[in-house]
Amino acid sequence: MKPASLIGLALLLAACSGGQNADSPHGRGAGRGGPTTVGYVVVQQGSAPIEQQLPGRIAAYQISDVRPQVSGVIRQRLFTEGSVVHQGQTLYQIDPSIYNAQAAQARANLQAAQAQAEAARTLAARYKPLVEQQAISKQDYTNAVAQARQADASVAQNAAALRTAQINQRFTRVPAPISGRVGASNFTEGALVTADQANALTTITRLDPVYVDIQQSASDLLALRRALSQGGVVPASAQVRLKLPDGSDYGFTGTVEFSEVIVDQNTGTVTLRARFPNPQAILLPGMFVTAQFAQAIDTSAFLIPQQAITRDPQGNATLFVVGPGNHAVQRTVVAERTMGPYWVVTQGVAAGEKVITQGTGTLRDGAPIKPVPASAPQKVQAPPPGAMKAAKKRGG
Repeated sequence: MKPASLIGLALLLAACSGGQNADSPHGRGAGRGGPTTVGYVVVQQGSAPIEQQLPGRIAAYQISDVRPQVSGVIRQRLFTEGSVVHQGQTLYQIDPSIYNAQAAQARANLQAAQAQAEAARTLAARYKPLVEQQAISKQDYTNAVAQARQADASVAQNAAALRTAQINQRFTRVPAPISGRVGASNFTEGALVTADQANALTTITRLDPVYVDIQQSASDLLALRRALSQGGVVPASAQVRLKLPDGSDYGFTGTVEFSEVIVDQNTGTVTLRARFPNPQAILLPGMFVTAQFAQAIDTSAFLIPQQAITRDPQGNATLFVVGPGNHAVQRTVVAERTMGPYWVVTQGVAAGEKVITQGTGTLRDGAPIKPVPASAPQKVQAPPPGAMKAAKKRGG
């Protein structure tokens, strides 16, 4: 095609599109000097969650130091470091020789005490008819009864000593106090351990579930409680989502279990604790994460499409609504946060108003408009018949 033909085609297209507004919702205007065609949505009052993104840190659900309760030499370690152990599982075997001997001695002492008690009871039983016949003195009978009771007490004492020896004997097998993943062993076979030592033999950590300690500033908490007291805002179910340190989303949701009642004087924050399932052990104690959750729901908010709102030089949010006589009316609104593709507007609009979302590029306050629903289908107009041939003829 010749250059002159290209110029003629461009002039034809410009003539066909003349008077249309590029910002109109359907690519058509109302002609030069006519009202601008705009698209609108009818807004209704709805509910918008008040979401928070707060820093959090992973804490173990349970953690327990494994310590010996008797003294002795470790004969055997019965677990693999880093493996999962179960509550009651034997982790260490301490040499039980001395405790076996103590248990045997306590058992023998109990048997001797039982024999002496039986003899004392028999003697007291024989003295009873004799004292009634005045064959023996009452003092002899009283002494016999007292000796029988002392013998019974000795039996009880020796029985308690036997139970203590048996407990110490059982403590030579060091069990896991909780179920979880066991860490490194701090003592090897052949090491001497004591019942009152400061160092733990090893540590067990339960990683499923885990806690997430979330830090919220005291000022934000006060603002939330003030909003709840003023009405229009209701508490939300405390479902929490997590973002991992690499920015990815954690696949499980958690629940907030409680909030601290004391503000940390060093940081000015309040700790909220949430519990999360952790079947794959992705969350590790000490890991920093970002918690996302809704603490409350604003039931008096309006969700306005983001393209409807602009900011003036002072940073105030503004939008246009369809006014009386199909004129554009500019409003200043309060829109402090977004939710998906919407601004959450809390002041400045009313239910049932028509907010202009399309065709606002060159719109001015008070300008005449031709409002159509934003969802109306687009109409594409073809060039007039013979226009292409005329353009080619003019181009030579």
